[in-house]
Amino acid sequence: MTLILLVLLPTTVLLGFFGIQDIRTALTYPGRITGAALIVFAVVTLLGAIAVLDHWSRGSFAYSGLVALLGTLAAFVANGMLLVETLRDGDSTAYLTLWSLLTAGSVCAAVAVCRTTVVIPAPKRLAAAVIITTALAVANFSYEYLFQPSRRGAKPLVKMSVGEPVLRQDRKAFAVPVDIELENGADVGFYVLGTEFHAMGEEVPLSQKDRLHEQWRADAENWSKAQEKHPLSRREIHQTGQLVAAQPWMPIGTWIEAGEKLATQTVVQLPMDTPYDQLAFYATASFARKDRLGLERLEQQGYSWREGHVPEWVKKGGLDSVIYRGRLYENNALDAHTRDPRWITVYWRFGTHGADLAENIARQGEEDRILPGAESRDLVERYGLVKAVTGPYEQTLWAIKSRR
Repeated sequence: MTLILLVLLPTTVLLGFFGIQDIRTALTYPGRITGAALIVFAVVTLLGAIAVLDHWSRGSFAYSGLVALLGTLAAFVANGMLLVETLRDGDSTAYLTLWSLLTAGSVCAAVAVCRTTVVIPAPKRLAAAVIITTALAVANFSYEYLFQPSRRGAKPLVKMSVGEPVLRQDRKAFAVPVDIELENGADVGFYVLGTEFHAMGEEVPLSQKDRLHEQWRADAENWSKAQEKHPLSRREIHQTGQLVAAQPWMPIGTWIEAGEKLATQTVVQLPMDTPYDQLAFYATASFARKDRLGLERLEQQGYSWREGHVPEWVKKGGLDSVIYRGRLYENNALDAHTRDPRWITVYWRFGTHGADLAENIARQGEEDRILPGAESRDLVERYGLVKAVTGPYEQTLWAIKSRR
């Protein structure tokens, strides 16, 4: 009796604790349902513990043995599911050991109760009820922890429109207005991890005769070395683009709700004697799903050229970085307690030949670690990380430069 109680009572406390936490803080409706299911299991195991006391002592309740058996079976199902989830995603050795001991203890407790005189009325109906209840609990648990985190397809859209260049009054400079719109047509909200807009100035002289096939091949080989990809052309000779403007176009760490639209406008100014023949505009945004994680405010942590630490994989290409960092919170109570704390770091990178965003989710001190492909994909799916890119939008400058 004492050993059975040492299984049922801790199980009751843990299931009640995680259930209440999920009902209060889970980020999804299935997560709240999981919390309610854990509380139901906690009540059953508590009743089972009370029935064990009666079954082994006074025997005043005719079906105390049956209730004790149901309590041990409920403990086995609940502890087994928590053990599976901790094995799959958890980092805590303590919780893994605890769930293993409680799962094994639940089996032993059920066997011990079965060896006593247990009155089971309508055993077939009872078995069917237990099987159906267990199947529903496992199905909901699997949906919350296995299926839902791998659901894909939701992503906001970034739209951009480029206006006609406007000549300054003294005719020595001109400006190009650019409108950027963010539209979330999905049924979930997104945290905005970072946004960047940049404009590239491009010189595109024309050849007097058709270029050789070998020159086309050289252009194609250079695609892998440059951030901007120029079209292969019979007469155009594309030079490496130069960054002429770069900026975030939304505050980092904000969010966009389902069905919401946000818009902004920026202006790129150049002198009339600019050597560029055309401008290419790009806009990028990185997001994380609000139903997959909670995000503390992303704050600026430093600069790559000063005190900020930048991993080697971010330094590639010689780009400078502005560093932002914020604490990540799991979307359910179990992962919040069995997984080590993690942080999101966003690197806003820029250099003479382009700008981009790089984000990383890692435990403290593991920011330099390069994740294998499979682990990186799992991380993207788990937290719903998506990136929206638009561009290049090309704008020729011949018309405006001819008005000097």
